[in-house]
Order: sequence, then structure tokens, then C-alpha cells
Amino acid sequence: MILLNDARNIEDYLENGGFKALRRALEFEQDEIISEVESAGLVGRGGAAFPTGLKMKFVKNEKNTPKYIIANADEGEPGTFKDRGLMEKNPYQILEGMIISAYAVGAKKGFFYIRYEYREIAEKIKNKVKELHRLGILGNNIYGSKFSFDIEVVLGAGAYICGEATALMESIEGKRGYPRIKPPHSTQRGLWGKPTLTNNVETLANIPVIINMGGEKYHKLGKEGCSGPQLFSISGFVKRPGIYEYILGEKTIGEAIELAGGVDGNFKGVMLGGGASGYILNRDYLDMPLCFSDAKKRGVALGTGDIIVLNESVRIWDMLLNIAKFFEHESCGQCFPCRYGTRRMREIIEKIVNGKGTSEDIKKLNATARAMKIASLCPLGKSAMTAYESAMKNFHDELMEVIK
Repeated sequence: MILLNDARNIEDYLENGGFKALRRALEFEQDEIISEVESAGLVGRGGAAFPTGLKMKFVKNEKNTPKYIIANADEGEPGTFKDRGLMEKNPYQILEGMIISAYAVGAKKGFFYIRYEYREIAEKIKNKVKELHRLGILGNNIYGSKFSFDIEVVLGAGAYICGEATALMESIEGKRGYPRIKPPHSTQRGLWGKPTLTNNVETLANIPVIINMGGEKYHKLGKEGCSGPQLFSISGFVKRPGIYEYILGEKTIGEAIELAGGVDGNFKGVMLGGGASGYILNRDYLDMPLCFSDAKKRGVALGTGDIIVLNESVRIWDMLLNIAKFFEHESCGQCFPCRYGTRRMREIIEKIVNGKGTSEDIKKLNATARAMKIASLCPLGKSAMTAYESAMKNFHDELMEVIK
């Protein structure tokens, strides 16, 4: 294991080389750290897969101060639970990655934002932050250097939308969690209008690995277009649901399912990338490597790294209705296309599930999808119809057989 090591107490973490990467990083220039991350090819593990080194460079090059860093642990995507497992089993590696990243971009203050449903974990992280202060690993002059940094743990209020970086920042500032209009991007104007680096906790846990291993060696873990390890939440109709760590590109979707015990029942399909906005795929995708570039070639995305396995008992329209209800409930209501579109999506699909669907309803769903993609303010609205569109592509006959 590279990420999912069992190091719940500081003694175990230090014994296994914990904070060695931080001590090494403090001897580097800021640009050297960012260069290592860039050469590693690390991209965000929270869904967007944006190049991590490039984001760090943007924040580091900003002249405006102070600068901030946020660890995003607002893991609200249905079917995704890998961040929870990482925070429970290996929290210090996340904190170490956060401190190194802060040093690289020049941030003096960090916020560890954890979803409300993980409040017990939030208390544990708070205690670990206090522990690192006592050991001199946080606070003033870390490890005797000129670098000082502090972390504040913030508990969310249970809003799915706060997984989006700018809505999360609004929440930290004490406001309602509404997404901001971009540009400007948060690397320029984030928390309180200052440059802010926001990364998913799994992304941050990769930073010490890169510093210890070196960017070029890390880049060789995997294949071109996808480097390093990634955690996958595998659930649904599978015999051994849980969190699995794979080197990107080394396993296909089908192989990952087999390593999780195989399908419980007869295989029908998978939902890849997020329970709410992921792609509903048929067996034609079982041979697809779990790799960002391979997924992009097939017109899909790894998203938040979850694989929900479906067997033949699953009715796709029922699944789409659950997704539609989720989006209608979780839309923040700030922009009209999402506020109205999610309700229309739910109403039309509910009509179809009740056996009253017509071909006109399919046209209305398609039009709703187009409008939400074009006009919604944030990724929630833009991706709300992804599951429907992918299901219509891959399970067209099943979906249309109930349409009058």
C-alpha cells in the first residue's frame, strides 16, 4: 500500500518514515517542490483531475498575500467513501502533504474542511493537529526552519454543493454555500479574496510520496496519461465491497470488480465516477483500464473513483429517478437552470417510472440536459444529466421499451 497504510497513531507513522518528506521538502526551494509534483504527473483525485503541480504554480506565482490552502474532505458523492477510509487509516500523510503544499506555495494558514456526516473523524483530526503542534511539526518555525504554518479544522453543514471549491470557501467564510462565478479562479481570488490552493485529501496524501520517491520515479508508476496510485470505492452488487488501491492503468474495470470478489448475481453494468453524476456503463467497458487518458478516449471519466456494480435486478429508470431526486434535493438553488432543471428532470423521470412516459418526455429530458449544461453556474447543474445521457447511450433499448 502507498496511500491506505494503517498509521492511525503518530508513533506508527514516524516509525514508517512519516514526516521525512516534510523535512526534506523544507530544504528545497519552493519551485523545486512544484517541479517534482509536475514531473510526477499527479492530477486531482477529487473528481476534476486537474494537474496538481500547475495549480500549485498558479498560487505560488500570485503576489497577493496572505495565501491559504484547503484540504477538501467534503466527500458527498453517493457511492464514494475512499476519503473517509484514508482519513481513518492514514491521516498524518494527508496532513504532511498539506504542510508541504503550503510551504511550496507560501501559505501560512490552512483549513481542513470535513463534511458534517464525518464529524467523529473531524474531532480526531483536530486532536492530531494539536498533537503536531506539541511536536513542533505545526506552528512556528517547523522543524527549526523559517516556515510557520497552522491548520484549522472546519466542519461542514451537510451540503453536497460544498464539495465544489468555491462553495466550500463561502462556507468557511461563514456564508451560505453558493458557488462563485469564475473567473477569477480561486488560485487568484479564493478565501477572503486571496490566492487559495484547494486539493482533495487523497491528492494531498500523494505529495509526501512524490517528495520521498522523486517526481520521475513516481511518474513511472502507471502509464502515460495516468500516474501513481488511486483509491477506488467499490460497492453495489459485489461480493467484497470496500476501498481498493490500484496503480492507475494497471487494472481494468472488470479486473477491479473480480478483485473485489466478483459480481453478486448476473452482471449488468457499472456506474463509474460518482453516484450522482457518474456514467452508467454496460459490459463493453469492462476492458477499459482505470486510467484518466483511457477513460477520456472512451468519453467517460474516473471522477471520484467509485465503481458501483449493477446486476440484472437493477432497473435503470429506477436508478435514474434516485439520482434525479438527489440532485433536486441538493441543488443550492442559486441559478435558475439548475434549480428548475433538476425539478423537471425528476418530474419527467418519475412520470416514466410510473408507466406514463412518452417519446415527448424523452425530447424534454434531452432539451433539459442541453440547457443545464450550457447555462448552469457550477458542475452540479452541468453534470446532473450525465447519468441519464450515458444510460440512454448504453442501455437505450431497455430505457425505450417502457416509452409509449
